[in-house]
Amino acid sequence: MIPTPNPPVSSAPALRPALPSRAGISLKSQHFEEILDNPPAVGFFEVHAENYMVAGGPFHHYLGLIRERYPLSIHGVGLSIGGQQALDSEHLQRLARLLERYQPESFSEHLAWSSHGEVFLNDLLPICYDAQTLERVCAHVDQVQQHLQRQMLLENPATYLQFAGSTLDEAHFINEVVRRTGCGLLLDVNNIYVSCINHHWDAQAYLRALPLDAVGEIHLAGFTEDRDGAGDRLLIDSHGAPVDNAVWRLFEDALGLIGPTPTLLERDNAVPPLDALVREAQQAQALLDSCEPRPQQARA
Repeated sequence: MIPTPNPPVSSAPALRPALPSRAGISLKSQHFEEILDNPPAVGFFEVHAENYMVAGGPFHHYLGLIRERYPLSIHGVGLSIGGQQALDSEHLQRLARLLERYQPESFSEHLAWSSHGEVFLNDLLPICYDAQTLERVCAHVDQVQQHLQRQMLLENPATYLQFAGSTLDEAHFINEVVRRTGCGLLLDVNNIYVSCINHHWDAQAYLRALPLDAVGEIHLAGFTEDRDGAGDRLLIDSHGAPVDNAVWRLFEDALGLIGPTPTLLERDNAVPPLDALVREAQQAQALLDSCEPRPQQARA
């Protein structure tokens, strides 16, 4: 059964200045000095919030200098938006202080859970897509947006298993969260491809079923490949390899639907030299430059 829709939240915080519709890269500590000495031609940098939840130190020193030159996206991995328990108020306070300090153009989090009781699991785990979970996720998103006084982007997940008790498909669930809370969507194209291969879904149909008018940022990343117990392909969202050709093609399809959109090249493992990341961003930038703006972009 599809739950009866709730009205959208009219008090959702107003939009903040958006990232430029250019390609950016993940900011890694081994590249700090090189970026400052020879600033690369990228549109923005993105950092994981949890790496900067301290008062000072070298990470803040370098991020402050880089923030003076580039737009910034802050990407959270620890709020546990999909968790059964209440959000960690101390974590939310630290996040609020970080966003106030750097005033990023974008803030995003994951549609996943990562904690149980006092235990943080250091993973992004799947949720059951049912009416109860939908209510809980919407309440958590509302709480985050009201506390931070800004719109957040919610990222579609990469998953490896599904709950037998789910009564909604993933795209429908995401549509409802966006509609009810006024949050935006972080469209992770690699996650779409990974999940659709793992679950034997149609990636094109999944992409078109998402609330594409709410997309505020796109993520691209690499995956690693294994085999499951039945011998089928099993893709792992590892962020440790270049973007696969199939993901590039899906990215082109997404741009054809939504027009030029801020796009991040993610790399968290096996991080290559800075120039390799910049080259991948340039590949994304060429596709952004070649696609037609969506109607509202053309009128702006």
